[in-house]
Amino acid sequence: MVYNSYLKVLEKDGGAGIDKQSIEQFNENLSGNLYKIWNRMTSGSYFPPPVRTVFIPKKQGGLRPLGIPTVSDRIAQGVVKDYLEPTVEAVFHNGSFGYRPGRSAHDALTQCHQNCNQKAWVLDVDIKGFFDNISHGIMMELLEQHTKEKWVLMYVERWLKAGVEQEDGSIIARTKGTPQGGVVSPLLANIYLHHAFDTWMATSYPNLPFERYADDIVIHCNTKAAAEQLLEQLALRMHQFELTLHPEKTKIVYCKNYQRNDTHDNESFTFLSYSFQPRTIKTKFGKPRLLVVFSAAICNAAKTSIRAAIKEVLPTQWSTQSLEWFASKLNPKIRGWINYYTRFNKDEAYGVFYYLNGLIRKWMKNTYKIRGKSGLYKKYKSVQAEHPLLFYHWKVGIKA
Repeated sequence: MVYNSYLKVLEKDGGAGIDKQSIEQFNENLSGNLYKIWNRMTSGSYFPPPVRTVFIPKKQGGLRPLGIPTVSDRIAQGVVKDYLEPTVEAVFHNGSFGYRPGRSAHDALTQCHQNCNQKAWVLDVDIKGFFDNISHGIMMELLEQHTKEKWVLMYVERWLKAGVEQEDGSIIARTKGTPQGGVVSPLLANIYLHHAFDTWMATSYPNLPFERYADDIVIHCNTKAAAEQLLEQLALRMHQFELTLHPEKTKIVYCKNYQRNDTHDNESFTFLSYSFQPRTIKTKFGKPRLLVVFSAAICNAAKTSIRAAIKEVLPTQWSTQSLEWFASKLNPKIRGWINYYTRFNKDEAYGVFYYLNGLIRKWMKNTYKIRGKSGLYKKYKSVQAEHPLLFYHWKVGIKA
């Protein structure tokens, strides 16, 4: 179990924890380090070290704390996760998608898109600081409903209480919450919301479908009144589990399209970095006409984030690096962005890569000292003709 967990940690790589030990350094004494984890876990003497804290930018602005366990602790957490996951997977709700094997963000988005077409109203739910506010007492009570294994319960409780590094470098004990970044944290979060939300919805509102990706939740309702009533009851339900709905980010949304003529202050919401909103399309069959449909496309925050990431790698001024070097750095990112953001309304996502093409032309202009648009475009087209697969987005046809 320890070795299988190690292989998964090795595959995902990841940074060093508070002990500053990288995976490469861990591998220098691999058998000894794995034996130490196994020996301590089997004897009950394994105590997790504090979690290193790094702050990563949110797409909406601000910073999110991310907890980085040590390499050894990630392996230990993986042992418990791998043991526990099959048991809870068997009872998890079909509306739950996040951090579950065989269920992707695209699956959640597809179901959300279908449900928006069937039901006119959405309750877009945001739980305020969910990972930071999970009750340790409630978490352990819920976990005991899924396993009686004392070693599992003991180690989960120790991980919940493990120290966490502060901005000034000091370590404090955690009295609630579980760090984002831990291997076992997503599974614990799913267990918590399975009881706090999923089973409650299945029992109290069986006719209202929902999509939940970790703590990001979209619920579909037939009427505005039903959404308002659900919002009131959901706030009470979350309170029972020591959670709070975010007062500004939780909102009722009207899924307006050509068949729905009501109006509402909120006619869009963002789910998994896709913006769901009314969009105008031209019909493809019969006499062409414009229709308003409610559909998804890459959100503006994601576009901004991608542009910033591109510009960080590719400067527009003269550079000593070659275009091939920039392509090697950008292509893995471009492939990931295109694969994720082109599931719906791909032309919206393609716009970001037309921006990249503009940066490439600016780089050529400054690097090769090209004057005039005609000369610049001639050079640009000649490079594309000679190296059509140089950039991944060129390969899929985004060349203009």
